Amino acid sequence: MKYEEAVAQLEAIVRRMETGELNLDSLADELKKAQKLIKMCKDKLTKTDEEIKEKCWKKSKYWLALKFRKC
Repeated sequence: MKYEEAVAQLEAIVRRMETGELNLDSLADELKKAQKLIKMCKDKLTKTDEEIKEKCWKKSKYWLALKFRKC
């Protein structure tokens, strides 16, 4: 599932909670689903953050190597 789809599902759950559309049993099920969606979103964001940091680190190492090589 894509990040955007998970966020859309979370927003739909929140809307149903706020409007009182969920009975107690449905609410419990939706909260479990929301917990899984939140974890998935957090994991995707963490992975993306790590990838960006890695790419930035590689570029900065490359840039420093070129800069000091010219000296």
